[in-house]
Amino acid sequence: MPIPHAESDAFLADEGCLYLDCAAQGPRLRSVHDAAMAAMELTARPWNPPPVTPQALREQLRQRLARLFDGEADAIALVPSAAYGLATAARNLPLGPGDEVLVLDGQFPSNLMCWQARCADVGAALRGVRRESGQDWTSAVLAAIESSPRLRIAALPQVRWDDGATLDLDRICALLQSRGIALVLDLSQSLGVLPVDLARWHPAFIASVGYKWLLGARGLACLWVAPHWRTQGSPIEHHWYGRDAGPDWRFPLAPPTPFAAGARRFDAGGLDGLVPLSMALAAIDQVLDWRPENIATALKTCTDALDQGLVQAGLSDWRSPGHAPHLTALRPPADRMDAVFAALKQDRIACTNRYGLLRIAPHLHVAPADMARVVEAAARAA
Repeated sequence: MPIPHAESDAFLADEGCLYLDCAAQGPRLRSVHDAAMAAMELTARPWNPPPVTPQALREQLRQRLARLFDGEADAIALVPSAAYGLATAARNLPLGPGDEVLVLDGQFPSNLMCWQARCADVGAALRGVRRESGQDWTSAVLAAIESSPRLRIAALPQVRWDDGATLDLDRICALLQSRGIALVLDLSQSLGVLPVDLARWHPAFIASVGYKWLLGARGLACLWVAPHWRTQGSPIEHHWYGRDAGPDWRFPLAPPTPFAAGARRFDAGGLDGLVPLSMALAAIDQVLDWRPENIATALKTCTDALDQGLVQAGLSDWRSPGHAPHLTALRPPADRMDAVFAALKQDRIACTNRYGLLRIAPHLHVAPADMARVVEAAARAA
């Protein structure tokens, strides 16, 4: 069932402000805010046991997050950041001297720095994909794979973080699989909006933050782990969350306490706060209730309205071709960038300047008609 653009009541907002920066921080749901306040009240009285333990909340969250993938809770690890999850992937995937790791030029640093470090450690090479004039990212990635006989790992997004450009992962992954190349995905700019097709993509690891399109709290992210690594992988840190201590909860000197089932071995320590767990649960429940495919359809009407408005205003070359349904960017000339950004701010339109691009990332608090404000402000400063 389509989502009406009356969902603005579900979010906290300042009247008159048009918030278009979900790619940086998702807008705050009222249900998430209420969950945070209730959890804060509970933590103020630590002598009273909470009605639900942090361990139970973690498992509830794991089960909900799994529904964005294949429904298998054992596949999900809870981590503090996408960077932590991607570093876990870099730590585990085999890589040797002379091998190559593929990334996009200008890729978000969380999915870059861990590979820089890993390549430096083992004598491998990092290969950055750049687009030729008129070339899309998918074609550029496919060409790079074809020309890289030593490629062992491809670390990619589904949607670029700066302008919303999408990669055709179906085509890319088919080529990767034919060559035995491992795939690591950072879905921080798409999970919660775009579908995940594990059966086609066959990734080794997928990481995503929880505070952007999943509308949750900072400090709590997820890591999906392929079956092989759930039994063979080595975690970054060791703590009792990731171990199966049995009913006696004992940790002998020898033998080592066995790992907990599935991807739980990769859980990070310290993720037992009632506040972030409660916020994340309230957020994922709302995302699942709306359904990501419905969210994508609704947000596409907003970005389509923006594109159409730019054409009508004579600013068609300011559009970002091939963008995702939920994420795009304005491309004003360099000499007008500061003026356009200032005009948007003056009209209380919140977006982000990323390397000469004004990123536009709405959620369901925004209606297609709101995009006229963006076009009008941009046209005044053009």
